[in-house]
Amino acid sequence: MDIACLRFLPQNHHAGTAVKNRDLDAIYPGAWSVFKMRSIALGHVLFAIGLAGLGVLSLGSGDFAYTWQPVPAWVIWREGLAYASGLLLVGAGVGMLVKSIARRSTLIMTIYLATWVLLLQSPRVAHAPGNVGVWLGFCENLVLVCGGWILFLSLTGSDRNLRPKFLADPRVPRLLFGAACVVLGLSHFAYLDATAGMVPAWLPDRAGFAYLTGAGHFAAGLAILFGVVPRLASTLEASMISTFVLLLHAPGVSSQPTSRLQWTMLFVASAIAGAAWVAAGSLRESAWGWARKSPSRVRETLNAEIGS
Repeated sequence: MDIACLRFLPQNHHAGTAVKNRDLDAIYPGAWSVFKMRSIALGHVLFAIGLAGLGVLSLGSGDFAYTWQPVPAWVIWREGLAYASGLLLVGAGVGMLVKSIARRSTLIMTIYLATWVLLLQSPRVAHAPGNVGVWLGFCENLVLVCGGWILFLSLTGSDRNLRPKFLADPRVPRLLFGAACVVLGLSHFAYLDATAGMVPAWLPDRAGFAYLTGAGHFAAGLAILFGVVPRLASTLEASMISTFVLLLHAPGVSSQPTSRLQWTMLFVASAIAGAAWVAAGSLRESAWGWARKSPSRVRETLNAEIGS
């Protein structure tokens, strides 16, 4: 399978500030061969595999992904819908990794993820707006939507003729991602005992780590929202979530290999980590520190990476 070609372009597309498409065309046919293990390509893979994995679990169980897909028990043909959901997740997840259909598959996946937020999570938030737990479910799903949205915009030609125009602006999903990170941080404080219980027993001061990671989520979200070192903040956020996958969820699956819940948490965390890496990769035009790169500096950086 080929990773779909990606446009690593600055968000300012005006003449004189964007890298011309022909500069990038010279490095294709595949973005993976040039930007191997770069953040947006890594995020692309994690995102697709994580969601496809959820689909496999739905096909094997005839059920949805627990609190991430809180479909009520009274829904007619619930089991059949779970199988249909599994097929869609597997098909779109695998399709996202196939160059010829990646763009269409990413769009389908993003729209489907948006229905989780609008139809499943939003009513729960409306019913209990003061409950941090329901906001956590809402924001975890929102992170997935933002990841798919940004990834779709990074695929060549995906922003053409989008209406309304805000759908073609990557700043919108990035801001939503930042807001979601703030809520993720608050949930660590609101559910300190539960969060600390997930910290590996071999680490000292588990409550301290719960506070630390909550503060990390919160600070990263604010940094992204207010444009203060957003590239560094989003990269650290993606790194932290990826660490959760390696230190918490992978060992959980290893210790309980037949547990659907453990596998679900692993795949969801992997997809969220992928979405975070995609968001971080979309900030390539931003400086690591306080100063923002000039358009000419952006071009020099990208051309240097292309030549390396």
